[in-house]
Amino acid sequence: MTELLTGFITQNISTFSYGAVGILMALESANIPIPSEVTLPFAGFLASQGQANFHLMALAGGLGCLAGSIPSYWIGRKLGRPFLERYGKWFFITHKQMALGDKWMDKYGNSTSFFSRLLPVVRTFISFIAGVWEAPFWPFVLLTFLGSWIWSYVLVYIGFKMGENWAILHPYWQKFDVIIITLISGTILGYGWYHWKEATKKTDQKSSG
Repeated sequence: MTELLTGFITQNISTFSYGAVGILMALESANIPIPSEVTLPFAGFLASQGQANFHLMALAGGLGCLAGSIPSYWIGRKLGRPFLERYGKWFFITHKQMALGDKWMDKYGNSTSFFSRLLPVVRTFISFIAGVWEAPFWPFVLLTFLGSWIWSYVLVYIGFKMGENWAILHPYWQKFDVIIITLISGTILGYGWYHWKEATKKTDQKSSG
């Protein structure tokens, strides 16, 4: 599956160049798992071969990320919060916790939009999360672009320097992705288990009382 996806990405970039990079990065930012760790290093490789401009490839990556992030943000803002307010209790998310989330986003929301763009996996979903917590739109747009542009430059540069060996780091990126996914999953499971225990305690106390 990974080889098929890599082949799909490289074939499209080879054919459509900057446009393909922009679209592929937009899909990733729209919560579709197209790995930028393949898209951008290959774009850098093409730049090293004189088939594309290094800076324009990085710019296409940054603009593509922004283009995919905006609809993801608005879906989170328009649909995500009402869903959580109505069904959040089934995911152990209370109104009190949502209020705490609001305070966090009021204080750190803008910086979160920026720094999350520099993290694998997290960067794919942060736009939706920012929308759910109603991060201010225009600061979100600016910081999303800046963070995505930096990420794009770094990965295009890696591909540019690695040349024909651009894909050699992909397995290491995958391991990093697995670590982050494991940490996130462990946190969610631990959070759910804690609240399940608390709910069970309250039920037992009511029954004994």
